[in-house]
Amino acid sequence: MAELITVTDENFEETMLRSDKLAVLDFGAEWCAPCKKVHALLKELHPEWGDKVAMGEIDIAVEPKTAQRYGIINIPQVLFFKNGQHIETIVGVLPKAKFVEKMKNHLS
Repeated sequence: MAELITVTDENFEETMLRSDKLAVLDFGAEWCAPCKKVHALLKELHPEWGDKVAMGEIDIAVEPKTAQRYGIINIPQVLFFKNGQHIETIVGVLPKAKFVEKMKNHLS
């Protein structure tokens, strides 16, 4: 499985907001079991979508500033960004097909 971008508070703007692709950022934490499911799902999608979508993960316990900036209280939470703008939020674990559907919608 491919690796996601490891996003930090310091590289968030460069890797997500300034990306010329649709950006999908997984907010989670090492201790969060549902977060691991979302992370695994995005890693599974990465080989097919990585050339069209910048996929990243950020651990809110280690990198709290970006989570605070977007009001992340509950995890897992996935935010979609396009042209530097936050365009959608998913809270919780969704089926793989739903993530694919949302990425397709935002790429069209």
